[in-house]
Amino acid sequence: MQMNGLVGGFYKISEWIMKLAYVNLLWILFTLVGLIVFGFFPATTAMLAVIRKLIMGETDIPVFKTFLTSYKKEFKISNVIGIIMFVVGYILYFDLSIVREANGLIRLIYFPLLMIFFGYVLTSFYFFPVIVHYETKIFQAIKNSFIIMILHPLSTIMMVIGIVAIYFLMITIPGLIPIFCGSIPAFVIMWSALLAFSKIEKKQEAIPLQK
Repeated sequence: MQMNGLVGGFYKISEWIMKLAYVNLLWILFTLVGLIVFGFFPATTAMLAVIRKLIMGETDIPVFKTFLTSYKKEFKISNVIGIIMFVVGYILYFDLSIVREANGLIRLIYFPLLMIFFGYVLTSFYFFPVIVHYETKIFQAIKNSFIIMILHPLSTIMMVIGIVAIYFLMITIPGLIPIFCGSIPAFVIMWSALLAFSKIEKKQEAIPLQK
């Protein structure tokens, strides 16, 4: 029985590794299909949609079909949110860079601006998981992402720790980059986000997410 358990465990691990590698390949290919600029965000959303189903126990789903369906369905909203994310993030980073090099009283806003930028980055971790899980409208997704980030710091911390750990793993073993560079971070983000989502659904937060 113990051997069967070990064999079953190795089989499940191997199955997860293969599926994560496959999803990562689809993510790269469909990013290129969208000419990178318009393919990255819908491909990322589709990848998270597949990983969400796998984490929730739907291990027999047709991966390619699920990926393609989500890619087409969320193409517009994911690109709009992605562009908004990029523009706002760039503006914050640009302002932060200017203030950091400035002299005088303007330097006083450096740390408040740094905190805003840091909070924005943490909020952005939830953007696409919220789209995938709740299928909300654009600005509602942004609002919900911020609410979840504030109310569930443990899930946010888990995301940060996981992503940092993956980063060091990738630079230590560069051969993993083309195979898992997208899917493993997506797994960590989606798994952590689902923990927050499940708490919201169980506790019925005073500020419910609007679908």
